[in-house]
Amino acid sequence: MSDTGPRLPATAGARVDSMTLRVCALYPDLMNIYADRGNLLMLQRRCQWRGIGFELTSCGIGEELSPAAHDLIYLGGGQDRDQLICARDLVERKADALRAAAGDGAVVLAVCGGYQLLGRSYELGRGERIEGVGLLDVVTAREPGERLIGNVAIEVELDGERPRVLAGFENHGGRTRLSEGQEPLGRVLKGFGNDGASGWEGARTGNVIGTYLHGPLLPKNSWLADWLIATALRVSPGSLPPLDDALEDEAHRCARRAAGL
Repeated sequence: MSDTGPRLPATAGARVDSMTLRVCALYPDLMNIYADRGNLLMLQRRCQWRGIGFELTSCGIGEELSPAAHDLIYLGGGQDRDQLICARDLVERKADALRAAAGDGAVVLAVCGGYQLLGRSYELGRGERIEGVGLLDVVTAREPGERLIGNVAIEVELDGERPRVLAGFENHGGRTRLSEGQEPLGRVLKGFGNDGASGWEGARTGNVIGTYLHGPLLPKNSWLADWLIATALRVSPGSLPPLDDALEDEAHRCARRAAGL
């Protein structure tokens, strides 16, 4: 992903200068492993190249989350100790606001540990249990067996669009299981997914998405970044001016090859 220069082709048409994407990163100092901060940079760059305004704020431990102030809320992954600290604050201080934001149409993207916290609970073992916010009807448990580690690719179909591939990297000890009626994010093509057995990866309810794909996710899958931007701005993805995505397309191809596709 290049940082320099405008990326709009000459034939792209009018820029969308009247729009601004307001993004909130939850616990960015604690929930940021495997370069997941790159997801925020990807959103910022793709907005910048199109002339879309971009506002990034953070909301950390002890801070209040304003449900009406953000179009997209991002929660990354973290180590178990940091995840436990964030979970307590999330449930006690931010859960109602997060549910209200999602209910009003804000996009919520959560990766790995963040995904687990959007569920109902995470059983760590030894009698330790992390309560989640319940935006996704999933439960996670630490069970005997090896960690689920490696490159992964899944097939995703969002809002009637043609099936697309997401590729990334997973590394999680927890096994996540979807309740009956909970929609997965996608079908596993290569890798382990939620639990290494069900064939599903991630979960989605409306504009709320949870996934185990690190790497980071969005620079390897620019089409999903555009879907998130458009959905958060409440426009169709096809209405965004196209970009010259030669580098992004190659990053996606490399991620697919690494996963064995």
